[in-house]
Amino acid sequence: MKQRYALIILPFLAGLLAAGCRGVPVAGEKSARRDAAAVARQLSPPPELKSGASLAEEVAYALRTQPQVAAAYADWAASIEQITVERSLPDPKLTFEFYLADTITSLMPGLAMEVPGPGKLQARGALATAASRVKYFQFQTVVLQTALAVEKTFYPLHYLDERLRVNRQTLALLTGLETLARTQDEVGKATLQDVLRAQIEQEKLRTETANLEDSRAVLMAQFKAALGLSQARPDPPVPTTAGLVDNGTNDAIQYETALRQNPELRELAADIAVAEAQLAVARKDRIPDFSAGGEADVKASPVVWNPQFSMTLPVWRDKLAAERAAAQDNRRAAQARWAAGQIALAADFAEQSYDLRAAERDLALLRERLLPRARQALAAAQTAYSSGQTDFLNVIEAERARLNFQLDEIDAQARRALARAELQLLVAGVPPPTAPLLQEPPATTIPKP
Repeated sequence: MKQRYALIILPFLAGLLAAGCRGVPVAGEKSARRDAAAVARQLSPPPELKSGASLAEEVAYALRTQPQVAAAYADWAASIEQITVERSLPDPKLTFEFYLADTITSLMPGLAMEVPGPGKLQARGALATAASRVKYFQFQTVVLQTALAVEKTFYPLHYLDERLRVNRQTLALLTGLETLARTQDEVGKATLQDVLRAQIEQEKLRTETANLEDSRAVLMAQFKAALGLSQARPDPPVPTTAGLVDNGTNDAIQYETALRQNPELRELAADIAVAEAQLAVARKDRIPDFSAGGEADVKASPVVWNPQFSMTLPVWRDKLAAERAAAQDNRRAAQARWAAGQIALAADFAEQSYDLRAAERDLALLRERLLPRARQALAAAQTAYSSGQTDFLNVIEAERARLNFQLDEIDAQARRALARAELQLLVAGVPPPTAPLLQEPPATTIPKP
C-alpha cells in the first residue's frame, strides 16, 4: 500500500508543480505589461489613405504600417516577457533511480528543486525590468524616426510640385516675351536674335521641367517606402499643403523640453539604471544557492524516504570581485555616455535651431524685399523694351532673377520645414499627436554625471 502511495503521489506532485505554479511578479512587471498592451491597441491597422489626406494622417498611417515600428515594438514586448523569465525559479527536477542486480532491489523516484539565494531572483527581475525600459525608448526613437522620414520624403515631393508650378508660369511668361520680341522685330525695333534668345530660354526651361517631372517617380518611391508601402502598391495621395504651424516656443523652452524628452538621452539614462541593476545582481552573487528535494525507496518495506539538501559555495573571490568591478565600470561608462549625450544634444539643438532661423530669415528676405523688387524690375524691363529704351538681354536677365528668387523661396521653405521637423521630433523628442506611444512614458530619473 505504501509503495503504491509513493508511486502515485510523487508523479502527481511533479505534474501539479509543472502545471499550476506561478511566480511572484517583481516591481514594474505588471505595469510594463499594461503599457505594452496599451501601445498594442494603438498599433491596430489603419484605414487606407484617401484622396485629400493631410500630412498628419499620412504620418499616423506610417506609424502603423512601417515594419521598423512593428519590429521595435516586438523587441520591447519580448524584453517584457524576459522579466518573467529572469525572476522565475528554475524548473523542479523529477529524478528516478534504481539498483539492479539479478532483480530490481531498489526503486527510488524523487523530486528536487533549486532555490537561488535570497534576493537573487528579485535582482535579476529588476535588471530585466530596467533593460525593458531601454527597449521602450528605442521603440520611441524608431517611432519618431519614422514620423521624421515621412516628413523628410514629403517635403521634397511637395516642393517639387511647387517648382513645377513656377516653371510652368515662367514658360508662359517666356512665351509672352517671345511674342513681344516678334512684335518688336516686325516694327524694326529689334532683331531676330531677340526671338531666338527667348526660344533658347524656353527650351532650357522645358528640359529642366522634364527632368523635374521624371524625378518625381524617385521621390514618390521614397515617400512610399517611408509610409511602409511596397512599390507594388498604388501611389498614395500626396497632401496638398505642408500643414506647418508655428508653435511660438522660444529656444530656451525647447531646449528644456529636449533635455526631458529626447529619446536617445532618455535611453542613455535608462542604460545607467541597467548598470545599477547589474551591480545589484553582482553583489547578490556572494550569496549561496540552495537545492532541496527527496527520494523514496518504494521497494523497501516500510518505504524509506531520503531527503536531500545542498548549497553552492561562492568561494572564488577573485571572480566575484571581477563581476562587481565590471558592473561598476559599466555604470561609469553609462554615466559618461549620458554626459556625452547631453553635449551632443546641445550641439544638435544649436545646429537645427540655427538652420531653422536661417531659413526663416531667407524666406523673409525673399518674400518681403527680393521677390517684389524682382517683379518690379521685370515689369520695368518689359516696358522699357517695348519702347525701345533697353535691349532684350536686360529683359531676360530680369526674368532669370525673378525665376531664381522664386526657386530660392521654395528651397528656403523646404529647409525650414525639414529643420523644424528634425528639431521637434528627434532633438526635442515631441511626438505627433497620433503616435502609438504611452501617454505618460515611463519616468526616467536624470542621473548625475
